[in-house]
Amino acid sequence: MKASFIRDENQRPVGIIGVNRDITERRKAVEELKQTLESLRKAVGATIQVMVSAVEMRDPYTAGHQLRAADLACAIAKEMGLPQDKIEGLRMAGSIHDIGKLSIPAEILSKPTKLTNIEFSLIKEHSRIGYEMLKDVESPWPLAQIVYQHHERMDGSGYPQGLKGDEILMEARIMAVADVMESMASHRPYRPALGIETALEEIEKNKGILYDNAVANACLRLFREKRYQLT
Repeated sequence: MKASFIRDENQRPVGIIGVNRDITERRKAVEELKQTLESLRKAVGATIQVMVSAVEMRDPYTAGHQLRAADLACAIAKEMGLPQDKIEGLRMAGSIHDIGKLSIPAEILSKPTKLTNIEFSLIKEHSRIGYEMLKDVESPWPLAQIVYQHHERMDGSGYPQGLKGDEILMEARIMAVADVMESMASHRPYRPALGIETALEEIEKNKGILYDNAVANACLRLFREKRYQLT
């Protein structure tokens, strides 16, 4: 209700006029919008799960990496105080950040020896291919862009676009650190696990250079002070 005073000739208040507004329609519209958004979230979630399942069937190893990296990315985001909505989107994107690897021959993904330059150039295409796969998926979050940018680096030395600094989405900066941590700490077909400490040294050495300062510091705190573990 909106109220206003009735004043006499001397501008002294002598009464109040109240105007009632029917807000039923507004409430109904807001509720319908919430329901639409929730339906969209569920649809995106189902689409993501199908993609995760597709990766698991072709390459269970890659799927495990994506889920562990997604968990770490969300923990970093929470440590940084990001809103829950962004954390939710980050989990979605993190779960499929390597979806573009579906287009890469399995023998390259599981090759037990060092990749050739040509093979590595094919691997590097997965960010762009993942973007192409996701760009038309209707979503409340920038999933395609997070996937596209997760190998970009703060100094512009990353790929595929050579973005730097604030050109890179915060979610992608978080995903970059989580991706490096999980990759270095875990076994790969072409090398044994390098270990958590080696991975943390990489993040600390290159924070502010390759990796966002705030993201790197949050990651270091998680492992060194809060005993976070990759599972």
